[in-house]
Order: sequence, then C-alpha cells, then structure tokens
Amino acid sequence: MGRTLENKQQIVEELKGLLGEAEMALVLDYKGLSIKEMTDLRTRLQASNGICKVTKNTLMRRAIDGDSAWSDLESLLTGTNAFVLVKGDVGGAVKALQSFQKDTKKSEVKGGLFEGKLLSQNDIKAIGDLPSKEVLMAQIAGAINAVATKVAVGINEVPSGLARALRQHADGEGSAS
Repeated sequence: MGRTLENKQQIVEELKGLLGEAEMALVLDYKGLSIKEMTDLRTRLQASNGICKVTKNTLMRRAIDGDSAWSDLESLLTGTNAFVLVKGDVGGAVKALQSFQKDTKKSEVKGGLFEGKLLSQNDIKAIGDLPSKEVLMAQIAGAINAVATKVAVGINEVPSGLARALRQHADGEGSAS
C-alpha cells in the first residue's frame, strides 16, 4: 500500500527539519544492505550526532526545493539512496561511515554537501583522514604547554643571568683594587 499525501508531507517536513540542523549531508547507495547492517550503521553514527534516513529521492527533492544551502544535492539523487545527515562531529561521522563500509564491504558514498560545497569521494575521504576533535585539542594543549614552559624558563633565566653579571662585575672590581 502506498503512502498517503499527508504521510509524504510529514516526511518532507521531517527532512526539512533535519536538514535545517545538519552541517553535512552524505548520499550513500545502500543497495544490498540488510536491515541489520542499516541498524549497525545508524548505531555507529549516533556517537557523532549523525543519522541515516532512507527515503525516496522525490521526497528529498521536495525537502531541498528552494533551500539554496542544500540544492546542490539534487545532482546526487539517483538510484537507491540513504542520506547521512550530520550535525556536530563531521569527521567522526565520516570515520564511522568509512569503518562501516570497510567492515561490510558494501555500499558506496556517491558524494555529499558540506557548507554549501559539493563533496567528491576524495573530499569525503580527506575529511575522514583528519584527526578527531579530541586529538586536535590535545595537540593544541600540548603546544600551548610547551610555549608556556619555554616562557617560564626564559623568565626564570633573567634574574639568574642578572645575578651572574652582577657577581662578575663585583668580582672584577674587587680584583682590580
């Protein structure tokens, strides 16, 4: 039994809401994936605030119609698509998807959209290769700590150097008389 017009309108409104919150959308060809595998993908995406929606391309077209931020997705809306919508940890979501694809050896990312820019498969792979937010924060903290340590050592050396210079000067005057 087909969906009613009202049901389709609800789906389109839900998609619009999800797109309104999303920072990135990926289009995944889900052909050949079982329900269990789709559930596994959804579980993996939850940690990075990603969701996976399976819907007809025509409903997604209606959801992005008139929305300039997402209109470039139109070129990817062919075949059997699942839509991975991410708000928050974009790199984490891409890593979760790549890990899923590696484990299942099924599905293919057709492309995506991030900040209004259409992403190729290479762009998506590059995002997945970026270090996580936590790793970047640790690297920044380490760099700041190293600078602070060097500044503290440098400041500590000023009085020591001054004291040595004064002693040398005093010793020099004492031996000259």
